[in-house]
Amino acid sequence: MKLIEPIVAWQEEIAHVRRDLHAHPELSYQEFRTADIVAAKLQEWGIPIDRGLGGTGVVGVIEGKLPQDPAKPRAVGLRADMDALPMQELNAFEHRSQHDGKMHACGHDGHTAMLLGAAQYLARHRDFAGTVYLIFQPAEEGGAGAQRMIDDGLFTKFPMEAVFGMHNWPGFKVGQFGVTAGPIMASANEFSIVVKGKGAHGGMPHLGHDPIMAAAQMAVSMQTIVSRNRHPIEAAVLSITQIHAGSADNVIPADAQLRGTVRTFTTEMTDLIERRMREIAEHTAAAMNCQVDFVFDRNYPPTINDPQETAFCAEVMRGIVGKDNVDDHVTPTMGAEDFSYMLLQKPGCYVWIGNGDGDHRAQGHGMGPCMLHNGSYDFNDALLPLGATYWVQLALQRLAR
Repeated sequence: MKLIEPIVAWQEEIAHVRRDLHAHPELSYQEFRTADIVAAKLQEWGIPIDRGLGGTGVVGVIEGKLPQDPAKPRAVGLRADMDALPMQELNAFEHRSQHDGKMHACGHDGHTAMLLGAAQYLARHRDFAGTVYLIFQPAEEGGAGAQRMIDDGLFTKFPMEAVFGMHNWPGFKVGQFGVTAGPIMASANEFSIVVKGKGAHGGMPHLGHDPIMAAAQMAVSMQTIVSRNRHPIEAAVLSITQIHAGSADNVIPADAQLRGTVRTFTTEMTDLIERRMREIAEHTAAAMNCQVDFVFDRNYPPTINDPQETAFCAEVMRGIVGKDNVDDHVTPTMGAEDFSYMLLQKPGCYVWIGNGDGDHRAQGHGMGPCMLHNGSYDFNDALLPLGATYWVQLALQRLAR
């Protein structure tokens, strides 16, 4: 493994920042303390900053000292997310969350720290031509902070030719990377179906219009969309995750609700599923003398890596950890990521860096597995110099290409 020695020497310093962030998690658009720490560190290292994009976002600007063609300025963006999740931490080690109901259970504390490690090195070793933009983004966890930063002028104020993202990945060993061209993460869509019937006594159902039976029929019928309307080789998930109805054993309620999620890798597949869901909901309700309110919300689009940038990132990874530790055709996940919005605007690539299986956790960790969005999760500090090295090598090689 070819790590950058000064970054390795700073590992303890970077880990201290990471654990401080873990102990003080902040939810989407509330990353005030986190943004203050990021801004203070960047300024300490002589990096100009811009604050406020996306509410609490921070952008650092590192100019190389080597000459470049003023007619063709070069610039790349490196992005890390900062927000935590609204969930309870089960760990009991020293740096556990100090705020009940808030936890860095997805490793954004580590993502922020890795980019800070790269920033420190690039600020002290500016032997490159061009500009590196350090994008510290708020509200990835459902808040679409990437889109908010774009709406606030991220790519107009900081013009860059490509943008790159990275996420830790439990299950991959430390020292391993995963990436693939095309879709690597799915779109995230949510639906709500309210079936309105006519309430009645449970012993006299003929006097009402039963919304529970209509909702149950919809739930069963909608499972045929993926199995019978979707092309078999195209990935898609339709999960009904909530059904709510009724309040008493002898009462047929007046309404029932179904909620859930749809995940796909293409807009066309999302269109198909939404259309068929609406048709099934409306026609089933009509057949059972009910009415229906159907709402389908498209949250995050699929995260789609540019093939050329993916090949480049895989080359950078292989130069650091060797070809046997880079899976450049990794199986995509049905999880979602709002870095997808940035990839709609700029070419780029989103990669996974192995977080291990949890053996790194100190005494006092929870009983659950060290998986993302789990109360027993903790970011693996062994990744800090590796992730920072990847960021530095990616930026230097991309600007020199």
